[in-house]
Amino acid sequence: MMRLPLLPLQSVFFPGETVPLHIFEERYKQLINDCRQEAITFGIPVFINNTLVYGTEVQLVEVVTTYESGEMDVVCVARQVFKILSFENQLEGKLYAGGDVEFLDVENDANEGLRKEVLLQVEKLYDLMDVPFTKISPKQFNSYSLAHKMGLSFEQEYELLQISNETDRLLFIKSHLKATATVLSEVNRTKGIIEMNGHFKNFDPLDFKNFTV
Repeated sequence: MMRLPLLPLQSVFFPGETVPLHIFEERYKQLINDCRQEAITFGIPVFINNTLVYGTEVQLVEVVTTYESGEMDVVCVARQVFKILSFENQLEGKLYAGGDVEFLDVENDANEGLRKEVLLQVEKLYDLMDVPFTKISPKQFNSYSLAHKMGLSFEQEYELLQISNETDRLLFIKSHLKATATVLSEVNRTKGIIEMNGHFKNFDPLDFKNFTV
């Protein structure tokens, strides 16, 4: 268990991800200044369905710009996924929120075969969308690598965040990719049929020679 300052957002951030933020509220200006002075981390719990349950701990990396108003552009890096145990709208002596959290025990147990399989599904999806895909080595690939670039909904990203086992996360993504690829294939087929409408068509000759009713 750990006590963390909290900055709730309607966004999902995955471990290892770079998190750019524009800080403009007084309470969060104070939070960033505390992070700079005390080298503390803070949490970004996901605000979803009017609840705050899961989120990601982040660490301040750099204050890129400080404006005359005190607003800031900052860059953080996401670290660990947590579950909120208690929440205070305002920590004692502070303007910002905070609470007690527990970190998920993450298991990175996925085998290379599964990672290859998921990567192939990602490439297939990008190919169907006619979007360039940069090759990634299966050894460097994990479930968080392209989480924001697989067409997951906000709700699906939040569900993925809660899965602590890497194999289960990859299987979740694999299932999503297969379903999405099926839909896109059907859309592309339908698009082709629509584009053919009004054009002369070549029909395959059928042999009715031995046909009876």
